[in-house]
Amino acid sequence: MAAPSQTQKSTYDVIVIGAGIQGSFTAYHLAQRHKDTLLLEQFLLPHSRGSSHGQSRIIRSAYPQEYYSRMMPESFRLWQQLEAETGTTLYRQTGLVLLGPPGEPELEACRRSLGVDEILDAAALAQRFPGFRLQAGQVAVLDSTAGVLFADRALRAAQEVFRRHGGTLRDGEKVLRIEPGPTVTVTTTAGVYRAPRLIITAGAWTGAFVEQLGLRLPLQPLRIDVCYWREKQPGSAGLGSVSPCFLTLGLSQAPHGIYGLPSIEYPGLMKVCHHNGSPTDPEKRDQVSSSTPRPDIATLSSFISSYLPGLETQPAVMETCLYTNTPDEDFILDRHPKFSNIVIGAGFSGHGFKLAPVVGKLLCELSLGEEPSYNMTHFAITRFPGVLGAAL
Repeated sequence: MAAPSQTQKSTYDVIVIGAGIQGSFTAYHLAQRHKDTLLLEQFLLPHSRGSSHGQSRIIRSAYPQEYYSRMMPESFRLWQQLEAETGTTLYRQTGLVLLGPPGEPELEACRRSLGVDEILDAAALAQRFPGFRLQAGQVAVLDSTAGVLFADRALRAAQEVFRRHGGTLRDGEKVLRIEPGPTVTVTTTAGVYRAPRLIITAGAWTGAFVEQLGLRLPLQPLRIDVCYWREKQPGSAGLGSVSPCFLTLGLSQAPHGIYGLPSIEYPGLMKVCHHNGSPTDPEKRDQVSSSTPRPDIATLSSFISSYLPGLETQPAVMETCLYTNTPDEDFILDRHPKFSNIVIGAGFSGHGFKLAPVVGKLLCELSLGEEPSYNMTHFAITRFPGVLGAAL
């Protein structure tokens, strides 16, 4: 934040609301394009109130949707570029095991996106990764490029380079009002700012912001239980820091998918989570009593008992995170249908972190009126019926 004695600047080329990973990478790209950029964050940094905190996220090449798998080579390259710019390690290659029934459409699409033919059966998987136990008839596909992004470190790195290129980051400033027009006016708890371009990347708070602008987006914030599970015998489960990540596709007992990462945050504890959660108001996410039912824990316990028998079946540590889901779980990356100088990035649905370098580039391009680097059909606001009527 600016020192109290400094004169507070009020006009910029671009204002970005929300300094999570998507907003920070958007600001990063804008600053590298020599745009005088203000990045606003309502909470004091660092914080754990949104979707970008924590030490680890999965990065992978495998994607069922071709439009995401096409972006991943550039995403890997941009993460490496950020590592070089900051002299910081942001990625550990661990591999990723995709588990599911043979012939499952999404599993097959992932295999095709990787260009691999090898399918592992239960015996082959157990030989390579002793901690995993497939059920009869199930198979696994290995994404050897995959690994873990160090999330907190990555967020700080993107913000560091943004500031190094002249960007202004103001945290602890909640946005109170947005006034659209050829020059957009943004009023916060600490000041009034103006710019000809605005980008909203406010995570679970995005819906409330765009409602001010006459737009109703189908964004559903979810409260996710982030669980860590202890090895029964230290080192015996084969699931330590050098084990692969995993992701389930098409398993009947986990219709929303389950994913896991090796021991990073807590020594001897593996991170295993259900890709689903409970609808929540982001302002009230922490107002949950100990008696609140948590069906996802039962789903995870049953899965661990069957597939990861070296782990205890009750979580040793539980934390929370926010997803902001769209109905189709694809992102929203688009200009406001009425105010073309306002760009919205939202609905990352629990799988956007790995793609943040490319998302930031696309939001930067949209804001500057350039042709986006990728086909944006799947990210358009107009794919949702009724949204335009509310906005116009």
